[in-house]
Amino acid sequence: MATVLSLSGSPSATSRTARLLRHLDARLTAQGHQVIPLDVRTLPAAALLGADFSHPAIVRARALVEQADGLVVGTPVYKAAYSGLLKSLLDLLPQYALAGKTVLPLATGGTTAHVLAIDYALRPVLSSMGAAHIVQGWFTLDTDISVEPDGGVSVAAGAAEALEQVVDQFSVALGHPTVLAAAS
Repeated sequence: MATVLSLSGSPSATSRTARLLRHLDARLTAQGHQVIPLDVRTLPAAALLGADFSHPAIVRARALVEQADGLVVGTPVYKAAYSGLLKSLLDLLPQYALAGKTVLPLATGGTTAHVLAIDYALRPVLSSMGAAHIVQGWFTLDTDISVEPDGGVSVAAGAAEALEQVVDQFSVALGHPTVLAAAS
């Protein structure tokens, strides 16, 4: 199966975005993919903001992107765009770091007014970085994500079903054609 880098662009330690990604990582793992989570907030701020291309943590992040067959890129939406933290990392990657890769863009936010941030802010950047295939992304309202006492999440029924579909389509695009048949 494929190696998937699950990239969270949220600056928050209690991020619903990151928790949602970890929830979706479990689905991809169950489908046979190797999933590697990376929360950009754990990278050194000085290296990100100072564009320290040689910092070991940045070198490692670039290597993870290079080794991945696909990426799930999750971000909260701030002021109708993806997070500045995610932008800081993307700026440190080579121009065509996503060449040959399949990408699933995901976003979370407080209002449906931000639903187009995926298509008008994030997708163009991913495309300019050479992504071979950007599958249909998905926006999830913060109110549809509930944090459980154990730190996991539950997702409102309608949103959960839609997220499962986009994750399954991503898995198929990675070369796992039995996913949709099994999900039926």
